Amino acid sequence: MPKLAGMGPFPPKTVVSPSFGIPLSYVRLTSRGRKPIMGRMGIAIKRIYESPEAPDGYRVLVDRLWPRGMTKERAALDLWMKDVAPSPQLRKWFGHDPARFAEFRAQYIAELDANAATEELLRICAEYPDVTLLYAAKDPQVNHALVLRDYLEDATAAK
Repeated sequence: MPKLAGMGPFPPKTVVSPSFGIPLSYVRLTSRGRKPIMGRMGIAIKRIYESPEAPDGYRVLVDRLWPRGMTKERAALDLWMKDVAPSPQLRKWFGHDPARFAEFRAQYIAELDANAATEELLRICAEYPDVTLLYAAKDPQVNHALVLRDYLEDATAAK
């Protein structure tokens, strides 16, 4: 279980990895959650409400709707790609219900396969060493950005 750093090189309330002794924001799990990847970040996901950081690299908002209460200045976006987000029908059906996540994943992947904007996002991922996909959903374990990151990582690994 991660602990909160009290004193030390990190600000108070920073969640620190017990295995590596660094903030969890610098440790990224693989898309399957098996082992940490250090060094080159590749494709990461992050809530848009979290502060922008240098390791974010190229920041892409992948929501169809603009996040509530977020200004363009605070978002610090490089790009807003509405077209890679789930269709309005799929988004409304899903409703971030964890019980529907497996079916949502399958339907969203089918949408990504048929989506021309996905190719543009793959090109961006190939062009920039660090890409952060930004999303507004409250649940970090049940959202479309997880599916999109896995899809992009699988597509780049296949090339």
